[in-house]
Amino acid sequence: MLLLLLGIVIVHVAALVLLFVSTIVSAWAVNPNSSSDLWTNCTTLNGLSRCDPADTGVWIQAVQALMILSIIFSFLSLFLFFCQLFTLQKGGRFFLTGAFQIFASLFIMCGAIIYTVMNSEWVPKTESYGFSYILAWVAFPLVLISGLIYVILRKRE
Repeated sequence: MLLLLLGIVIVHVAALVLLFVSTIVSAWAVNPNSSSDLWTNCTTLNGLSRCDPADTGVWIQAVQALMILSIIFSFLSLFLFFCQLFTLQKGGRFFLTGAFQIFASLFIMCGAIIYTVMNSEWVPKTESYGFSYILAWVAFPLVLISGLIYVILRKRE
């Protein structure tokens, strides 16, 4: 049972790290001369760098908010798991922890879908998706699976 709990916590923390990296790092869309993320759109021409803030569209602000909400909900889910681990009665399920984690996964999915659909307005056509964008999509199933495991998991002595 201890190994199962340790495994779940490791998956949860790994997904949380992926969320942090994908939200913070400037690599949602890249090419040799530019990079774009949720916060800035930077280009380099003739040795000069120019970065535009991401406040040009409502959709990018929605993606920013959804990714931040996913981090908050995933962190709260981890905190609730440890609280429930010590307060939940024997045989009880971690429904609240699982619900928060599933909400976090839905926020990731919605943010990544909005970015996928709307990035043509923000990102030049010559750029391809970067590793931060891919990390967000990798974090989505990890967070969803850990949320489902929390819902199924029963507390034992």
